[in-house]
Amino acid sequence: MRLDAWHLTEDIDDFLARAGDFLRSRPALHNTPLTVIEKWRTRPDAFDPGTVLFGRLESDGEVQAIFYLPPTRRLTLTLLSPERADALAAHLTGLGHALSGVTADHDTATAFAEAWQRHTGATPTLRVRMHLYRLSTLTPPTPPPDGRSRLVGEQDREHLMRWCRELAADLGETVTINADSWNSTRFAEKHYTFWENPDGTPVSMAGANPMVAGMVRVDPVYTPAHLRGRGYAAAVTAEVSRAALAAGATEVVLFTDAGNPTSNALYERLGYRRVADWAPYDFTSAEPKAGRVTNLPEQHT
Repeated sequence: MRLDAWHLTEDIDDFLARAGDFLRSRPALHNTPLTVIEKWRTRPDAFDPGTVLFGRLESDGEVQAIFYLPPTRRLTLTLLSPERADALAAHLTGLGHALSGVTADHDTATAFAEAWQRHTGATPTLRVRMHLYRLSTLTPPTPPPDGRSRLVGEQDREHLMRWCRELAADLGETVTINADSWNSTRFAEKHYTFWENPDGTPVSMAGANPMVAGMVRVDPVYTPAHLRGRGYAAAVTAEVSRAALAAGATEVVLFTDAGNPTSNALYERLGYRRVADWAPYDFTSAEPKAGRVTNLPEQHT
C-alpha cells in the first residue's frame, strides 16, 4: 500500500535538491515551475526567501507531484489525481492557507478548484482555457513576409516596454511596465526578437525564456492589431524557435489561448503539436496573504 505524504519547505535549494529530478523528468509539462523556480534561484531581485511555500508529494520515497505558493497566493501544481487534489486541498485548508487561485493542467486544476470549493466555500472561476503546444518538426512559413529578424537590444527598451504594455492590456492584465518596474515584471528575464520590415521598422516580436532542463518556452508573441494577418507573427515565432533549437533545446513549448483558432492554427502550421490543456482558476472569496510562511508542522520539511 502506498503512503502519500506532502513535505513542505521555504528553502528553495532544499526543495530543488529533493524535487529537481522530478521536474526535469518532464520538461514540457513542467515548463512553468522549471522556469519560475529557476528565475527565483538565479535572480535575487525576483525572490524574497521565506515568502514562497514549496511542497512535494512523495509516495514510497518517490516524488509524485509538486506545488509552489508565492505571495500572490496563486497555487501552481503539477499533475494530480482528483483524490490527491482533494487531499491537498484539505491539507492546505487545515494549515490555514487562503488561496487566490490555482494554475495547472486542466484536469488537475479543475479537480483542485472543485475540492477547494468543497473545503472552503470559495467560488472558482475559470479565467481562460489554454493549450500547451510542443514543437515537433519546425516548418517555417514559405515564403516568409518581407523583412528580417533581429535580436532586441538595449536601444529598443522603450519600444519593447510599450509593446509589453499593449500585450498586457490585450490580456486583461493589470500591471505597470516602465523603466522602474521592468525588472519585477514577468517580461524581464526573457530574450526578445523583432521581425522588422525592409525599412527597419519593427512589426512583431517574440520572446523566449532562458533554457532550463533542455527546455525553452516561447513567450510572449505579439503583433500590434493594425499589423496582424500579414505573417509577421509566424515569421518571428519560427525564428525564435529555430534559435532555441540551435542553442541546444530538446523541448520548445508555448501556451496558447484555446479560444483563438487563428493563433492555434498558426502554431500548428509551424510544427507545434498540442500536448495538454491548461486552466487557471480564480477563487473569489480567498484573500491573498502577504509576508512570510510560518508555523509549518515539524514533520513537514
